[in-house]
Amino acid sequence: MENSLLLGIAAFAFITSVTPGPNNMMLLASGAQFGFARTLPHMLGIVFGVAMLLLSVLLGLGMLFKLYPVMYSVLNIAGAAYLLWLAFKIASGPVSGIKENSAQKSQPLTWWQAALFQFVNPKAWMMALGSVSTFSLPGNQYVQSGAAIMLAFALLGFPAISLWAGIGAKLRVWLNNPRRQRGFNLVMGAATAATLLLIVEV
Repeated sequence: MENSLLLGIAAFAFITSVTPGPNNMMLLASGAQFGFARTLPHMLGIVFGVAMLLLSVLLGLGMLFKLYPVMYSVLNIAGAAYLLWLAFKIASGPVSGIKENSAQKSQPLTWWQAALFQFVNPKAWMMALGSVSTFSLPGNQYVQSGAAIMLAFALLGFPAISLWAGIGAKLRVWLNNPRRQRGFNLVMGAATAATLLLIVEV
């Protein structure tokens, strides 16, 4: 493969991973609520889930959307509904001094929950379909180019999304009272829901 293609794959993987979307809004909120270390499984789950999604598209799952466009519409609706539920959970998340029992039970997403979320995450589907349709090569180079796409998202996606969790973790110092925490939760819930305006086709 040419270096220009590899550079294009790398740029696409990093830019689409670092820009705002459901994953990054959720990581920002998780970093602020639970800290960077406890958010690490969430981040690893995203990387693993995106890899599995890319593999599915490379193996032909993306062709189903071309054959049956209604499936993509159903996916968008299901993903939007689940994302709105997650946004509500973030907005109504417990704060210190309020609902202490709920706060103690509150947990960040596990790696497998984050991984499964990618299959209903509209932005993740756009990333997977866009990268495979743009950068995969036909014939004997299909496997090689597909592996390059998956590797780029794994190597560059993780540091890209880590930035959001890290920023959230830094905000924990400022979120030192229930009022600020409640306001932050509401803003993050609204921001997570607002990502639908950027990624869901209407």
